[in-house]
Amino acid sequence: MYGGRVMAGMMGHNRGPSLEAGFGFRKVAWGKARAALMPALPLEVVRLRVKRAQRLGLPYKTYATVRAVTGRDIVGFLFSDNALGVRRGGAVPEAERARLEGLEGAAARLIAVHGPGDPAAFLEPGVIDGAGRAPGLMASWRGAREGLRALAAEAAVPYDGLVVVAVTELEKEWSAIAGLGGTIPRDVMFPS
Repeated sequence: MYGGRVMAGMMGHNRGPSLEAGFGFRKVAWGKARAALMPALPLEVVRLRVKRAQRLGLPYKTYATVRAVTGRDIVGFLFSDNALGVRRGGAVPEAERARLEGLEGAAARLIAVHGPGDPAAFLEPGVIDGAGRAPGLMASWRGAREGLRALAAEAAVPYDGLVVVAVTELEKEWSAIAGLGGTIPRDVMFPS
């Protein structure tokens, strides 16, 4: 029942915009509030950010989202051995290796290795800049946070500028656990 009438056939429909008094004012106020949230960047700044996204090999929308959320540039990537496609005891596959080499000088490349792999085995100039142990399944939040932040500190990368490249749900949580700069799926970094 709506206004004394039955709204037949409208079940689940939001009936469009409100026509109550003050609708026009609310629409204008809402539009201004949204515009105020999005800063107007000079064209040259946008161009520089597009180039930076290209240098990192990320879609601009992904790069801009991370910048907007963290308020800073992406200074490094934290990969899990899963995200790099490393199989037990193996090396980084060639396609992923080429992508990592392309990041040299643009961003730090860190790897968190799940047990029983040896993180030191992955350190390779021009490919991986820092390596450490990935938090285990039974690690406490505090232990996981301290381990991930220690990996960033050892590589001299500010942890809030470090973006996790993840495959599993557990890895996707690393960013929130350690206060890192965000998480992107493996497919964004290594498109098929």
